[in-house]
Amino acid sequence: MRASFELPSFVVDRIVTLALEEDVASGDVTTEACVERDTVAKAHAVAREPLVVCGGPVFERVFARVDPSVVVETQAAEGAHALRGARLWTVRGRARSLLMAERVALNFVQRMSGIATRTRSHVDALPSGARARITDTRKTTPGLRALERYAVRVGGGKNHRDDLGAAILIKDNHVAACGGVRSAIERARAAAPHTTKIECEVDSLEQLDEALAAGADIVLLDNLPTAAVVEAVRRTRGRALLEASGGITLSRVAELASAGVDAISIGALTHSAVASDIGLDFEAGVGWA
Repeated sequence: MRASFELPSFVVDRIVTLALEEDVASGDVTTEACVERDTVAKAHAVAREPLVVCGGPVFERVFARVDPSVVVETQAAEGAHALRGARLWTVRGRARSLLMAERVALNFVQRMSGIATRTRSHVDALPSGARARITDTRKTTPGLRALERYAVRVGGGKNHRDDLGAAILIKDNHVAACGGVRSAIERARAAAPHTTKIECEVDSLEQLDEALAAGADIVLLDNLPTAAVVEAVRRTRGRALLEASGGITLSRVAELASAGVDAISIGALTHSAVASDIGLDFEAGVGWA
């Protein structure tokens, strides 16, 4: 599976700038003390474990913001599987620049590759022919949502709503504040543009029946056991899209997809992803032209 990098440059630059300001705004006293200004070097970003490659364009942008003369070469495409020891990207230029950008660049690709790798494992767990899609949630690292949701797509997953203004999703607290499922859906329907679908979260089959009767377009089945999800699919009979969510583990993906839901949303794709182990190895010797 391959992915193209479609994020606007101004979005990436804002995030990269903040990260660099955090790490090198006051300089790099170690590098400045140890490395001569005109020393040049070459280094390789290497996978220390199997992973799904993600974040190369961000990696490249970090080095470009530190020093536009640094050259970055890509050895592994976005979305590709990389084995332990594989070279992912190569950088060459002023040694000081490479050292100053190293940590920030690696932080981004380790995080993004970790999310892409975790997502791919869930997508691969779907049974052949299943219509269910694996989606993320808004449980992302503050400030990094654009990059993390891109990483989900690189891993083969889909994105849920981008923000609170992107779609109507009636949650349990909305239901409580409105006095019930039907009331919440009816209020949303009356206020929403005609182009907007209404999704409502339910935590019981009784609430499902109420949501369907009120005309919900999508129903989120929150923390329901698989037997109840099977019954929910039977009761719905295609009248609404069904989304399973709530503490879903990798081992449950296949059974939920087989039950017939349309989407399986998993916050852990982003909030619990383990950063992939990627290192930057300098070639022995410096000063090459």
